[in-house]
Amino acid sequence: MSLQHFGGETLTSRLRHWAAAKPGEPALTFADFGTDRDGRRRTLTWAQLAERVDAAAAALPVRPGDRVAVLCPQGPDYVVGFLAAITAGAIAVPLFDPGLPGHAGRLTAVLADCAPAAVVTTTAAQAAVEEFVDVPVVAADRPGPARSGPAPEAAPDDVAYLQYTSGSTRSPAGVVLTHANVLANVAQAVHGLGLDPETATMVSWLPLFHDMGLVLGLVTPLALGLRSVLMDPLAFIERPVRWLELLGDHAGSWSAAPNFAFHYCASRVREEDRARLRLDRVAAIINGAEPINPDVLDRFHTAFAAAGYRPEKTRPAYGLAEATVFVTTGPAAAPRVTTFDRDALATGTARPAADGIRLVACGTPAGQHVALVDSETAVARPDGEVGEIWVHGPNVGEGYWEKPLDSTETFGARLAGDHDGLPEGPWLRTGDLGVRHDGELHIAGRIKDLIIVDGRNHYPQDVEATAASADPAIRPGSVAAFAVAGADTEAVVVVAEHRGHDDLTEPAERALATAVRRLVSDAHGLALRDVLLVPPGRVPRTSSGKIARGACRDRYLAGDYGKALAR
Repeated sequence: MSLQHFGGETLTSRLRHWAAAKPGEPALTFADFGTDRDGRRRTLTWAQLAERVDAAAAALPVRPGDRVAVLCPQGPDYVVGFLAAITAGAIAVPLFDPGLPGHAGRLTAVLADCAPAAVVTTTAAQAAVEEFVDVPVVAADRPGPARSGPAPEAAPDDVAYLQYTSGSTRSPAGVVLTHANVLANVAQAVHGLGLDPETATMVSWLPLFHDMGLVLGLVTPLALGLRSVLMDPLAFIERPVRWLELLGDHAGSWSAAPNFAFHYCASRVREEDRARLRLDRVAAIINGAEPINPDVLDRFHTAFAAAGYRPEKTRPAYGLAEATVFVTTGPAAAPRVTTFDRDALATGTARPAADGIRLVACGTPAGQHVALVDSETAVARPDGEVGEIWVHGPNVGEGYWEKPLDSTETFGARLAGDHDGLPEGPWLRTGDLGVRHDGELHIAGRIKDLIIVDGRNHYPQDVEATAASADPAIRPGSVAAFAVAGADTEAVVVVAEHRGHDDLTEPAERALATAVRRLVSDAHGLALRDVLLVPPGRVPRTSSGKIARGACRDRYLAGDYGKALAR
């Protein structure tokens, strides 16, 4: 498929195309584990999907350019509501219903930012939603009478939706994405991944309000005419084997998940459940976390080898909402892992070594440019040197909704010096640090999360991995390392979730904290100010599951974790 495959098309035109080309074929299947332990399947054909979208669109009292917030639970109604907003000529804002635990504050902030003219939800959630907003609410499953006529036909440069970022290092902001942006990114992903539209089925538990979940579970199947098989994220958390079973139900299945899901499956899926999985039918699973933990990949590959899962089915990738979602991905080969010298990497040079920091290659870009740039001078750095990841391509969003200054700073960067054949601009500044080694991108971390002590850089995920190695009960992927102001230089704090925290005696907790200090000192030359062991669930995460180090720092400074044990 060429990268120009969708030229002149829109999301609504793709829906019309498939409804006419294969009206009776399945477009969407939802495995409902909320009403049936085995996941009762509910399927919509392309014709049924288009019919429901048109009915909901007609019921929305909106004009072109209005925002419509999608406050539906995960399921077919979410897909209908999202596409109805766009079909009505409005700008969709994929969010979640107010009942999602722990996210009411974020929902309030996003609704204030986007100022929707209407909300689409379900009849089951309608009462709660109407208490939460003061605009018209339409139920996607029972939309009621038409309130507006057909909207003008969408153009590729029209805004399709606002993708609100998860806010791991700052307040949520709505990325403005056009039809052209989104469809360009689908074509780029298909090209980079080698996805075959003739045989693929998309299987996803990722939230549809998250960029990867939306593009994988809804937009890509819509663009390519693929069947999408969805489940609720909570159903995955309750029993992760359900995801793997769905993957095995469909030959040529594709999926994506953050790094923690690979660890979760390897840890929680029982041996007797693994034995009946059919993972040889899986085409690929994209690992889109940043950074990707190579130890977790090894564990996942070992755990499911007997079920037919091979390492080359795992496809490390890098992306972000500001670039729709996909930026780089690797070939159909076992993930490449390189060990870099820790001291050299701290000074900005990636030098392979026998011992140090292990980074997973995240592949190369397709249909877009990626540069590693000195963030202070805006000069592109050569291969082997760490720089900020900059992205240029048709998939990059228009900016942040109603935030012109932030948009210019993030989306309007320009290269200085010798461009070496790269465009001068505009470039998207991702805020991520990376290095190109052997032609592939490796992710080093976030600029804002970087720990700088005595002029030396330390990558927080490296410190976190060292801390987690102190005890098997420290939950991998549930440790936060961050810097706070010290007397003369920055000081470093580690907050770690411990599975058996409630049963830890004070002497045992003190001994474990001492072990963490010693390991971090030996590996990184850092003297930790505090080590706090906390119960599971106390380290904050973003809505996409990433460690929210800034929020953890704020909780620490506010005293929410209490006092650390005396040294």
